[in-house]
Amino acid sequence: MKYADYIKQIEIDSLWGGRKHILWTLDPHVNILSGINGVGKSTILNRIFQSICTKGDLKNHLLKGVHITAEPEDATHIRFDLIRSLDSPMLEFKGEHGELRDYIQTQGLQLTPHLTTASSMLDVQLYRLQRKYLDYQVNIGNRIIAALQEGHADAAQQLSQAKTRFQDIVDELFEETGKKLVRTENELRFSQIGESLVPYQLSSGEKQMLVILLTVLVEDLQPTVLFMDEPEVSLHIEWQKRLIDLIVELNPNVQVILTTHSPAVIMNGWVDRVTDVSDITMA
Repeated sequence: MKYADYIKQIEIDSLWGGRKHILWTLDPHVNILSGINGVGKSTILNRIFQSICTKGDLKNHLLKGVHITAEPEDATHIRFDLIRSLDSPMLEFKGEHGELRDYIQTQGLQLTPHLTTASSMLDVQLYRLQRKYLDYQVNIGNRIIAALQEGHADAAQQLSQAKTRFQDIVDELFEETGKKLVRTENELRFSQIGESLVPYQLSSGEKQMLVILLTVLVEDLQPTVLFMDEPEVSLHIEWQKRLIDLIVELNPNVQVILTTHSPAVIMNGWVDRVTDVSDITMA
């Protein structure tokens, strides 16, 4: 497969007080950074992501000392997403805390008044993604209508495949607990033995997997670079094994860059995509 837009090489000058230099040539598909605790995997990943502005302008919005080479070279705008592990530092949410609390309270649920816990971080991510999911469905729906009006029934069916596959995957993963997505509603809802659940009532592992899958889905098959910092935290080992496969299935145009401590994440044929921090670090 020919990838339209992806990161080809990353160079970081003067990392860790100027003692180290990073040079990492990336695969257009999947890249896994490994190493012992404290060696700097998350530091490298965060430095890369922080160097890119929200618009993904690779030429004009890089931190000093971070150099990113894209393929093709004129691919100055690429979509970027970051998923942190449950124990990662809290992100800045720009005043959405109160809005989120108000929303959850209307659902009759409880949430810690201080959004500083790992579970609350997932709640915020889910809140944002739910809104993106609604926009995604509207966009897909409009394109399906346009395709049908033009007599392209096959194209209309293809447009709905990614969303349907997302729903099928979630149902497969949650099958053991009896949870199923309610497909007749636009907002994410689950049924479990006759009870209706919203995403905030899921377990931390279920939330984490839902965040990952939603992040990939709402990019709508566009070329996207997905950064993940130890995404396996709280995931069942069987989910860890399937993680990368599910991501690339939902969006074959995604470039995955992740850090991990879990052997399970690379079990399904991704061993050759592993890079040790020591292999890309120079004095």
